[in-house]
Amino acid sequence: MADERAGGGLATGGTARPITLYGDPVLHRPCAPVPPDMPDLGRLVADMFASMYEANGVGLAANQIGVGLRVFVVDCPDANDVVTVAVVVNPVLHLPDNRELVEASEGCLSVPGAHSLLARPSEARVTGTGVSGQPVEIVGTGLLARCLQHECDHLAGTVYVDRLGRRARKEALATANLAGVSPG
Repeated sequence: MADERAGGGLATGGTARPITLYGDPVLHRPCAPVPPDMPDLGRLVADMFASMYEANGVGLAANQIGVGLRVFVVDCPDANDVVTVAVVVNPVLHLPDNRELVEASEGCLSVPGAHSLLARPSEARVTGTGVSGQPVEIVGTGLLARCLQHECDHLAGTVYVDRLGRRARKEALATANLAGVSPG
């Protein structure tokens, strides 16, 4: 997820990889679960952080660097400006039953330069595991809630512009120099 407030406080030692753009098939299909004994998961996560920071993002899903696996990283503030830096492997998104929707500007590293108003629930919770298999739970409000939903969408094969109306999607893709590009 792209945001003007992107942080860069985690030194990872990873290598930044090119960001996959809207239209690439890996962004438009559900990602596969990460196997519990996956070799080089730590390297992938380090590369994801490096890629996110280089692109000035606050969240990044693995398919945004061309890897179709269910893992994302975040370095993102919540509604109280408390920053969460985390990795979630095989995340499950939990939304409250009574969903207060908040319309806010949203962007995506895979749709560079474009931002569009999009309504999302104001709170979100994600459960999954960390790189070493330890349980992870992140509860988010504000931008963090939006980011958790945005990254889980990526892992399901949905880019935020897919949630926009036809006209807004067309405008966002034109802003990103992706006019005429269709989902993978």
